[in-house]
Amino acid sequence: MSEPTFLSLGSNLGDRESNLASAISALGTYPEIHDLTSASFYESEPIGNPDQPPYLNTVVEYQIDFSPEYLLEITQHTEEMLGRPRHHEHHGPRVIDIDILCCGSQIISTDSLKIPHPEMAVRNFVLIPFAEIAPDFIVPGWNRPVKYLLDRCPDTSRVYKHLIQKNA
Repeated sequence: MSEPTFLSLGSNLGDRESNLASAISALGTYPEIHDLTSASFYESEPIGNPDQPPYLNTVVEYQIDFSPEYLLEITQHTEEMLGRPRHHEHHGPRVIDIDILCCGSQIISTDSLKIPHPEMAVRNFVLIPFAEIAPDFIVPGWNRPVKYLLDRCPDTSRVYKHLIQKNA
């Protein structure tokens, strides 16, 4: 059975637009991942370590036909394929970061996987693009729609819609 699955993607090294687009394309090559919906790209301040370039973020929705644990393997493989080392600095700069936000109504809490993502309700750079594509999605655990979480988000960092630059 297909589950609406939401992923947060971010990049602040190299060609950030291309990194996000490449990750979205790579994930779409799996036949069990289908029906892509993508939010706009948003520029945000880095969290935790301010001495790094700004991030470009988005949220994508896919329908998946497999377990969230297998999705974690796929997202980690995609990150590695795009140049992110498996061991990295927490809140450090990165070519690509892919986090699983929600998998339908599932709640998972293991050492390697927590769904819904435990920090998503306090991050504007996640909630703003999430609300763009699924404002009424009820987030399990919080049992509230995304737009409700965004309206009450304590994060004061600035997040701007990114305007894609076209070559002249």
